[in-house]
Amino acid sequence: MSEATKLKEFQRAHRDNWGAGLSLRVHRAISWLARAEQERGQALDEGDSDAEFIFLWISFNAAYANEYDAISRDKTRDLYTTFFERLVGLDDERKLYNIIWGQYSSTVRSLLDNQYVYQPFWDCEIGKREPDCWQESFEQAKEVAKRALAKQDVVTVWSIVMDRLYTLRNQLIHGGATWNGSWNRDQLRDATRLLGELMPVVIQLMMDNAHLVWGDAGYFVGDKG
Repeated sequence: MSEATKLKEFQRAHRDNWGAGLSLRVHRAISWLARAEQERGQALDEGDSDAEFIFLWISFNAAYANEYDAISRDKTRDLYTTFFERLVGLDDERKLYNIIWGQYSSTVRSLLDNQYVYQPFWDCEIGKREPDCWQESFEQAKEVAKRALAKQDVVTVWSIVMDRLYTLRNQLIHGGATWNGSWNRDQLRDATRLLGELMPVVIQLMMDNAHLVWGDAGYFVGDKG
């Protein structure tokens, strides 16, 4: 049974007692997770990790976001951090930490070592900053993540990782990459693996804590999911 199917069964069994905002958030997030899992099942034949990542990102957006105004990258980072602070506080089984710890030596480290998902690298490439100005902060960010992991500071590590994934998201959504292009296969492989593990945990934590206020879903009026 897929993760999306298990989550959907839990949702159907408990949703009558949930507020409308959480119910719609979860419904949407599960629907996009299920779509991503379809791409994963086809990956060996078609290799469409681009589509899988996009669907996983939409699932994450459906879960955490409740405003759709134009916001800066820094504001987006603040929203991620606040969201993960809340989730980590509810994560008694430390599943979010276990994902990072279990994937650090492979997926997480690979993402942190990849300059192509580090936005200051691109800012330097297009002349927004001085040439090669990104390298010092790039190394510093890796050290911050390493120290945070040693301290079991899950929020900081996830915030740094999500910032990398946000750059990858922008490359795909805004047409800054070729479908199935060769140069971003490594980062897409790592990103889909991480998000694929993250989203079932996020959705389950939200459902397990349905008594809390999660806020209205975006584009709420008249949306039946």
